[in-house]
Amino acid sequence: MNFLGHLYFSGTDKELMLANLFGDFVRGSKHGHFPEVIQKGIKLHRSIDFYIDNHPLVKELKYDLMSELPKVGPVGVDLFFDHLLARNWADFHPTEYTSFLNDFYTHESDFIDHYPLTFLDFMNKLREHQWMNHYPTKYGLMKSCEGVAKRISFETKLPIAHLVFDEMETQIEEVFHRFMSDAKREFLSQ
Repeated sequence: MNFLGHLYFSGTDKELMLANLFGDFVRGSKHGHFPEVIQKGIKLHRSIDFYIDNHPLVKELKYDLMSELPKVGPVGVDLFFDHLLARNWADFHPTEYTSFLNDFYTHESDFIDHYPLTFLDFMNKLREHQWMNHYPTKYGLMKSCEGVAKRISFETKLPIAHLVFDEMETQIEEVFHRFMSDAKREFLSQ
């Protein structure tokens, strides 16, 4: 899952949401110098990534995407699932979608001094451009695919992944719902 999925599986703890997103910016296993909530967010981020990467139905979907999205099928799945989560938000969360995002965007962290500038710059852009607000739309999916493609160091078919989504939407949505059912038990029932 991409940004939205990581926020969703953080529950209602905004510090944990922020730390979970930060997990993408941390390499290696030495992060004991961070406050406990940041360590917890990094671990949660990695647990979510591991879970989705090893879910049997998701693995099968990635294989099915290989011919259309070589090398970037897993990235496509992350973006597709965020799109579907946003589009079906009311089925998963009691707070209205834009209210949920605004609450997250306006949260002021007590641990801001512990985050590196690269992450803080990313968060400022995320807040300023409000990318996730567009996730529920096909336009938002297209822009997400194009945006992530710009950060990949090799040429990919990711900019046209939204068209692949259109062709395979029924299969992708079925896998998404089954994955979410399993992942909710894994991450939100604790």
